[in-house]
Amino acid sequence: MKQATISAALVFAAVQALAADFNVRDYGGKGDGVTNNTAAIQQAIDAAAKQAGTVVFPAGTYLTGAIFVKSGVTLKVDKGVTLLGSRNIDDYPMMPTRIAGIEMRWPAALVNVYRQHKAAVIGEGTIDGDGKVFWDHYWALRKEYEPRGLRWASDYDARRPRLVQVFDSTGVRVGGGLLLRRSGFWTVHVCYSQEVTVDGVTINNNEEGHGPSTDGIDIDSSRKVLVANADISVNDDALVLKAGRDADGLRVNRPTEDVVIRDVKVRYSKGGIVFGSETSGGFRNIEAYRLSFDDKTPVGILFKSAHTRGGWGEDIRLHDITMTGTPVVMRVNMNWNPAYSYAAIPADVKDVPEHWKVMATPVPKEQGMARFQDVKVWNIKASGARSAFEVAAFAQKPLQRFQFDQLDIEAKGGGYIRDAQGWQFANTRLRLPADAPVEVGADSNISGLPQGSFVVRPAEKQG
Repeated sequence: MKQATISAALVFAAVQALAADFNVRDYGGKGDGVTNNTAAIQQAIDAAAKQAGTVVFPAGTYLTGAIFVKSGVTLKVDKGVTLLGSRNIDDYPMMPTRIAGIEMRWPAALVNVYRQHKAAVIGEGTIDGDGKVFWDHYWALRKEYEPRGLRWASDYDARRPRLVQVFDSTGVRVGGGLLLRRSGFWTVHVCYSQEVTVDGVTINNNEEGHGPSTDGIDIDSSRKVLVANADISVNDDALVLKAGRDADGLRVNRPTEDVVIRDVKVRYSKGGIVFGSETSGGFRNIEAYRLSFDDKTPVGILFKSAHTRGGWGEDIRLHDITMTGTPVVMRVNMNWNPAYSYAAIPADVKDVPEHWKVMATPVPKEQGMARFQDVKVWNIKASGARSAFEVAAFAQKPLQRFQFDQLDIEAKGGGYIRDAQGWQFANTRLRLPADAPVEVGADSNISGLPQGSFVVRPAEKQG
């Protein structure tokens, strides 16, 4: 058996050594920043797919619309090479996908691995979405929608390309030193996929403004995913676990599971490590460690959902995290952003889009309450925080069996913990003003908080 394994490895190495390079220039590609290279790049990819080859580029800037990396192909974006996204939304074909928890047709990403096996997008070059035109479109549509009570629909109707999407694929690598910048929407979206590695990326979406919904890395109803060695500056959540929204997410019912996230610096975001708000399919066996956040990230550890989402989370392990000036160390909000989270179609709307109907499908109350349990958090160092905890769930489905160890938190306020059962703290140091303890709901069950650091108060009634 050992000899067979060695032989297989030698054969694979030989195949790799013989794999040809396919130069985009040979297919008419021009790195002048002006010529549209979509067809040339795709032709090179299609040729490389026949030999499990590598697509390469001479130094330059290659304007392009959506491209599709095929099975066996490595798209190599070397130092000195920029793939520059087209500003024309028509250069991103509409395709079946999932967007923000809903299955619907949506523009393809700039770089797509779509229903493929063993592919890679690597190199020390740049993938630049040039996304400001799409950000401006979003803000204009949202300005029109909000007075009509359609805040919830604006994210779905303002079509914007993601930067890199791995969809329904297996054995994919992204990274190797890539700079990912100015994405029109989410930056790296891993959806319905498995055995995916995102290792060695710098993400900067805050050039030419702060792009709306420019998440860093979204892992969406996928399994066996590794995220490592990332440096992230975005204008929404940085590291995000997702699993579907409301009735549609409950129908699909695919969890995100077996995920490791490690060695990430978040410089700017709306949330550091985030679960939700699309929680419908659930989360299992998630570990995140060696993360660092600073004062440009308002919440370090964030669980968010809504009373129509449903879903669950269990066996979640978060540890060795440093926060410097991060305002809120940990937040749990099960009624997040109601204007966005709850879809209600105004009576005067004619010809209701199909995805609006899907989003407005009622979810029974019992099915809509997300539940989280068996979460372990340890080795957390936080200084300069405004609040240590801002935690509230549902009285009917409390947050169960959260374990905390080796917390060292310095904050101006303790905050509050409500709807918590079986929470245990050990070796915890809370450096709080004497008049600002953690307020613990009277119906919660918590042990091990340092004496004098908490006070029991009646919990607010939750939905």
